[in-house]
Amino acid sequence: MAATLRPESWVQVSAAGLYCLPADLYIDPHRAVDRALLTHGHSDHARAGHRSVLATEPTLAILKARYGESAAGSYQALAYGQRLSLNGVEISLVPAGHVLGSAQAVLEWQGQRVVVSGDFKRRPDPTCAPFQPVPCDVFVTEATFGLPVFRHPPAEQEIARLLHSVRLFPESCHIVGAYSLGKAQRLIALLRQAGWDRPLFLHGAMERLCQLYQSFGVELGWLRPANRDAGPLPGEIVLAPPSAVADRWARRFAELVTAVASGWMRVRARARQARAELPLVISDHADWDELLETLDDVGAPEVWVTHGNEEALIHAAGLKGIRARALALIGRGEEDETAAAAPAEAP
Repeated sequence: MAATLRPESWVQVSAAGLYCLPADLYIDPHRAVDRALLTHGHSDHARAGHRSVLATEPTLAILKARYGESAAGSYQALAYGQRLSLNGVEISLVPAGHVLGSAQAVLEWQGQRVVVSGDFKRRPDPTCAPFQPVPCDVFVTEATFGLPVFRHPPAEQEIARLLHSVRLFPESCHIVGAYSLGKAQRLIALLRQAGWDRPLFLHGAMERLCQLYQSFGVELGWLRPANRDAGPLPGEIVLAPPSAVADRWARRFAELVTAVASGWMRVRARARQARAELPLVISDHADWDELLETLDDVGAPEVWVTHGNEEALIHAAGLKGIRARALALIGRGEEDETAAAAPAEAP
């Protein structure tokens, strides 16, 4: 590591977000810029209007599916492990394990390596490539679940709870609230692994992204639209955006049991707010133990925290002898399901 070079001299927080100065490149900017690198397709990281966009091929496809072909002026796909040089900065992408196409941005310049993780998880997920730790000088991390209270149970355990409820209440339709990108497809894959070979019914906002996943070789099995023609669906499972669980759209289904799949279902107040009778603690983010494990795995002497519960993670990093600070980036947080979502049918 160059003795006189400080990381913040070439990777900085700007008004638009995290900025790599020598490459003239923004990572997940929250407003339109000339050149953007997008770590994944969630709307709090991938916005439309950039002049040029660099990302994995699936992330570019997600961007176009959500915002249209004209979402950016130009597109450049970068495969995992492929290297690109911009004004002397070596750029590569490695898997983040968050959703299909999600990546960590690896930036190398003058002997220093900065890794921007975006959002990530460490749990196995059949719908996306697993997280790959990269040794670095600075690790830029989220802290969505950066408190010791957040220790996610095995996702398979939560799926078993859902299927037990379906068996217990065969006259009921179970509707599961989940983000349309990533969470929905992971739930489908987990249900298939658990032996559910019957059709799964989808809210209209989920159909296009499930088709996109399938176009990239992710097997999701028998999917059907949860429209009026489907009927009340007793004994079946419906997947819908969280906002639709308590909407008039859901009232057509038989003896409804409402579930929501999220790491936030660990918090009872959040479960009540989401009107979840069956809260499923299934997260696409690292939990507390996994965040600390990741700090050990990457071995970075310096950690920057983009958003979430920064203070607890910064304190824990300090106990490990790691310099840590909060970036407090604007516009980061939970996925906005209203962003470019496919319209649902009329209630």
